[in-house]
Amino acid sequence: MPVIEVWAPFAKILEVQINGRKRALEQKDDSWWRLAEPMPSKTDYAFVVNGQDPVPDPRSMRQPKGIDGPSQTLDHSVFVWGDDGFQPRPLSSAVIYELHVGTFSGQGTFDGVTMHLDHLLDLGVTHVEIMPVNGFSGTRGWGYDGVNLFAPHEAYGGPEGFKRLVNACHAKGLAVILDVVYNHLGPAGNYLDCFGPYFTDHYQSPWGRAVNLDGAESHEVRRFFCDNAAMWLRDYRVDGLRIDAVHGFFDLSAVHFLEDLRRTADQIQAQTGRYKILIAESDLNDPRIVRPAAAGGHGMDAQWSDDFHHALHAVLTGEQTGYYADFGKLSHIARALTRVFVYDNQFSAFRRRYHGRPVHGLSGHRFLGYLQNHDQVGNRALGERLSHLISPGRLKTGAALMLLSPFVPMLFQGEEWAVSTPFQYFTDHSGPELGEAVKKGRCKEFAAFGWDPEQIPDPQAGDTFARCVLKWEEKQSPPHAEILDWYRQLIALRKNLPDAADGRMERVQATADDIAGWLVMTRGALTVACNLAGHTQLVPVSGADRMEIRLCPAKNPQITAAGIKLPGDCVAVLYQNPAMEESG
Repeated sequence: MPVIEVWAPFAKILEVQINGRKRALEQKDDSWWRLAEPMPSKTDYAFVVNGQDPVPDPRSMRQPKGIDGPSQTLDHSVFVWGDDGFQPRPLSSAVIYELHVGTFSGQGTFDGVTMHLDHLLDLGVTHVEIMPVNGFSGTRGWGYDGVNLFAPHEAYGGPEGFKRLVNACHAKGLAVILDVVYNHLGPAGNYLDCFGPYFTDHYQSPWGRAVNLDGAESHEVRRFFCDNAAMWLRDYRVDGLRIDAVHGFFDLSAVHFLEDLRRTADQIQAQTGRYKILIAESDLNDPRIVRPAAAGGHGMDAQWSDDFHHALHAVLTGEQTGYYADFGKLSHIARALTRVFVYDNQFSAFRRRYHGRPVHGLSGHRFLGYLQNHDQVGNRALGERLSHLISPGRLKTGAALMLLSPFVPMLFQGEEWAVSTPFQYFTDHSGPELGEAVKKGRCKEFAAFGWDPEQIPDPQAGDTFARCVLKWEEKQSPPHAEILDWYRQLIALRKNLPDAADGRMERVQATADDIAGWLVMTRGALTVACNLAGHTQLVPVSGADRMEIRLCPAKNPQITAAGIKLPGDCVAVLYQNPAMEESG
């Protein structure tokens, strides 16, 4: 049966309230407090610290009445799994699909996601990346302001619902990556200060006080987050974690917190016999994030590559406000394709300093490439998708460069059929003051982009959330079906052409003409030729007459020995045909 215990060095008196009755806890020398006997599963309880009002357990496994209600014990052993033979595909062969449970289906639940898994299989997805599912304020939200890190969100279906989803994914051969947030907690329902020094005033993060990763008693704080990671990997059988904003970790310890997470994942991997991957979101442009600890790195399996996204976005849309001011040339895309980071110890006008570090000797599979994600869509004033901003031809060109790049591709829900619904920022805080503060914070954040604050939807309004729910009925109708077919063909090419899945960066060649408006990427026998000018022109591709066209939206494009003639905003995917090479 579950044991009720808590680390609470700030407590002088600590009781647990069960069914309205208070019971004393025993204090140990390590500042842990424990109830003498275990409690049955589904027992409601709350902690009374120093005689104050009852508060939830920081490690609560379930919050049936929300973030401020009592906790509930949970026995993980009672769930019957059916995935004993499952083993995830290696990250090097992955096609990742990021989704948000609340808006992915009309049901807005874990079971609602399960209903659409066949679509992901048909598309060619191998890994489902799920935005945070830990408990957060209200019923709707992105999940990044969570507080009950050990308790799956009740409105989504709670612990059993999440286990059913993971089980269903594994039954169809899909791996599950869960997004976790260890750099801050949400503003509502955060009771950690009642128990111990989880936060520090020595550093300030973008969200306020930083998590205490290197101060006094930080060993237990680190253990708190490592135990959380272990729980998802072991008890919920997720296959990997995406770690939010690791640049928000302030840790001067000799052994970095990310290395602790790596050791935790390795231990679970050894115990379960299943691969467990860790993917970091990082704004640092630092390849040390993904180097092994033995080589002076932090040991992550991969990291998000925002430079690749920003380079694509700025060229395709023409936007150069905010951080897009550092981008906007086709040569930036070429640099990202061959060097990973555009800014690898280069001067950034946006940051007004040198930024990044060169990547040497690392596979492209250590980096995720994406055309859209929840941040880059949802952190726009109106949450517009890329398909709302550019022509279908430019969208297809961006998709080809992303899905045929040397990086591990990641799609964001609905991108594959150019869904008409936006993805906006939404919350459901109970207090009007907090809701207003969030809205003002969004307006301030958007100032650098020049967006009109009056046009920003109210995050607290129910309509803001409702308009973001995917419209699945669209995907078989024009023009959405055409985009969906394009994505399917590109993913099939990536899986079927050996050079398309090759992560060796030294084999990538990319050239661009910023004036003429064309770009060519070559990876072995694979060539992607792009014309982003507003008129038809010859895109120079050496030996194009000895290649066959695998994909091109234009009908019968003209091929010569010098290149391929493409209409404006058009892309062609060519492949070296051995038979043609021999006959030539």
